[in-house]
This record gives sequence, structure tokens and C-alpha cells, in this order.
Amino acid sequence: MNKDGYAGNHKQVKVSVKTDTAMAFKKACESQGISMAFAISQFMERFCGAAASKPGYSPDLSTRRQRRAAVASIISQLERVRDNEERYLENIPVNLQGGTAFDNAEQCISSLEEALDLLASAY
Repeated sequence: MNKDGYAGNHKQVKVSVKTDTAMAFKKACESQGISMAFAISQFMERFCGAAASKPGYSPDLSTRRQRRAAVASIISQLERVRDNEERYLENIPVNLQGGTAFDNAEQCISSLEEALDLLASAY
């Protein structure tokens, strides 16, 4: 634990918002059965992911842990792409199955699966 009482992989963040906003946020978190800290950390992770997609962003990959987290993030994104491609493939009408779009979707899914297997074996 560090001097703030948190494990080394956590950082305490303090925010100030209007009282009405804080109360509404607390109520929304309670209705979802999640803590406010969890909701904020999830938002921060998504926001950082959005920032990472901007040109010029260079994540710190100096530690093995950071590299593993980066690979995990890439795997997660590729899984979402694969899942969306599978849904697309499933919704191609029967009379178009076997056509170019169908074949391309199948090849895309196959390539994504191969990439996911390689990334999973990296760490």
C-alpha cells in the first residue's frame, strides 16, 4: 500500500460537481447496483480508450504490465469487430450467401480469429 492507503496500481481521484449532479449520480449508481467509484473508473477507461485513438497519442508501454494491458485492449477491440462481423454474416439473406459479401465476411472472421489467437499467445 502507498501512503494514501491504496494498492500501488490505484490512484485516488477527487472531483467536485454540483450537489444535484452528485445526488443524481449516486442514485443512478445505486439503481444499477454499482459503486460510484466503479462507474467513474469505467468512464475514465473508455475516455482513455477514445483518447488513445486520436493521432499523436503514444501510450506508456515501458512496463510488462502496461504492454499486457495494451494487448488486452487490442484483443477486446478485435473481439468486438469479430462479433459485429459475425452478426453481419448471420444476417445476410439466404439468396446472397455464397456471394462476394458473404465470402469476404467469412474471410474477415477467419483472419480476426487468427489474429486473436496470436495475440492471446503473446502473453
